[in-house]
Amino acid sequence: MAGKFISENNVRFLLYDVLDILELTSYDYYQQHNRKMFDMVLAEALKLAKTKFYPTFEEMDRTEIELQDGRVIVHPAIRDIMQECGSGGWIGASFPENEGGEQLPVVINNVIKYYFSAANYSASAYPDLTAGAARLITSFGSRELIDAYVPPMLAGDWQGTMALTEPQAGSSLADIATTATPIDGTTYSIQGQKVFISAGDHDAVDNVIHLLLARIDGAPAGVKGISLFVVPQKRYDPVRKLVDNDIKVSQIFHKMGYRGTPSTELVFGEKGVCQGFLVGEPHKGLIYMFQMMNEFRLGVAISATGIASAAYYASLEYTQERPQGRKTGNKDNSLPQVPIIEHADIKRMLLFQRAVTEGSLSLLLQCSKYADLEQLVTGEQKEQYSLLLDLLTPVAKTYPSEMSIHSTSQAVQCLGGYGYCDDFPVEQHYRDTRIHPIHEGTTGIQGMDLLGRKVIMKEGKALTLFIEEVGAAIEIASKITDLAPYAEQLSKLLSQLRQVTDAKIAQRDQAGVEAFLADATLYLEYFGYIAIAWQWLLQATTANKLLTGAKASKRAFYEGKIVTFRYYFAYELPRTQGLATRLLDPSEITVSLASELFNG
Repeated sequence: MAGKFISENNVRFLLYDVLDILELTSYDYYQQHNRKMFDMVLAEALKLAKTKFYPTFEEMDRTEIELQDGRVIVHPAIRDIMQECGSGGWIGASFPENEGGEQLPVVINNVIKYYFSAANYSASAYPDLTAGAARLITSFGSRELIDAYVPPMLAGDWQGTMALTEPQAGSSLADIATTATPIDGTTYSIQGQKVFISAGDHDAVDNVIHLLLARIDGAPAGVKGISLFVVPQKRYDPVRKLVDNDIKVSQIFHKMGYRGTPSTELVFGEKGVCQGFLVGEPHKGLIYMFQMMNEFRLGVAISATGIASAAYYASLEYTQERPQGRKTGNKDNSLPQVPIIEHADIKRMLLFQRAVTEGSLSLLLQCSKYADLEQLVTGEQKEQYSLLLDLLTPVAKTYPSEMSIHSTSQAVQCLGGYGYCDDFPVEQHYRDTRIHPIHEGTTGIQGMDLLGRKVIMKEGKALTLFIEEVGAAIEIASKITDLAPYAEQLSKLLSQLRQVTDAKIAQRDQAGVEAFLADATLYLEYFGYIAIAWQWLLQATTANKLLTGAKASKRAFYEGKIVTFRYYFAYELPRTQGLATRLLDPSEITVSLASELFNG
């Protein structure tokens, strides 16, 4: 049985006390659900995480994936996990009931992802990728495509992928070269190469369905000429028999972590008989794919947070049990050693991990609720939730992803030399989480998205809405004596955020776009610290309220929340000042630096 890798108390606190997700059940679409139903679903998800995902956590890392006779061989437990996720409704958990799903809110579905990722990130990727690809088909595909491909995907019989990246293009999707030549109607001949395709082929399913970006012959240059296709590994022939669709695995990549999921290089149409089926309208592929990419950006961060959570609880358990030394200043060697959790520096590292993990999860569930509400309301409200979600997606993708690396590193540090060895799980968590700032849009891309698009769209309306949201939390907290100084600290930072943003926009007008975006990643980091501070202020306000009259069994939890909140504002939030100093400085060191000066 798995050890503790998440806190159910924390999940319930965030869902019901901080976010009040039961508000969603007042809308017709979710009216069939209630707290009892949500609790039952989450309890079953955690049970599945412990019994199906966790037992092969180490095995999947240490058992090398192989390419044999053109087929990728993965850990045999994956077929069982896919079947269990299919039959149990986990792949289609957030799908509408009329599409074979359970119609669960996005916020609940993302907690399920969090559980599975914390238990075994590599294993969690298979059903998660499949759900994302199937949702893309149901959102934009024809009825014929939906009926042909979605049911076996939701059943766990077929794998789904997103096939975007090409060797010569990388993150620059405008430069993709895969071609689509019309055959008839919506059927096209596909030729090209894709790389780093997670679960792009494996023997744990009977078919793999790629959601692929390509250019139709004669399409406009750049992103305006990209179309989206369903390209199955095996396609139906005229008599509905599955036949090979001319997709070859040319290599598998050997990775630092995340080793239980294959990353493949695929060649489409080497024999000239690969067929793809157009999704939606021609040349709108990137618009469609961004639905999956934005969903996956939050999913990536959920996974990073799950891994950080697992590493935190592993290091917490170790520090509570490992005796070493005595309290600082006590030189009496006749006294017994104390558990290392009694040392101040260990407490600091544990508080850092908890501040990162629980702050990240709070922001991600906040965004998830916005995603739910965006689909439930209309008019001005819909636009507001849409803008907030757009603005916060690069922040919510990046802070958890980047900080998970630092958090798991501190878990390794807590264990000392043992943390560096594979006798304990934290070294694997450290390797597994390193992918998250890279895939689904690197941190640099997220920074340019936030500063270059999101904060200035609609004349800054999204940023204004964010400031209003944070301002509302500040106003409530400022009326609580113990929290008022922290509310004032965050209020000053909000004013500084506006000042920094205005300064960057002025730099764009005066020095050009390159100078404007040169430090976009630093702006994103700065913004992330503020967004997490907002979430910790919300949590502290709620915990403070619930402390009054709380049972002894709950008091320690709420007090732990408040002390972690105080740690974040005292230790982490001041980092914004160094970033603000840099962002307000108009010097353009990286823009003007000649590349040959890097040579030693």
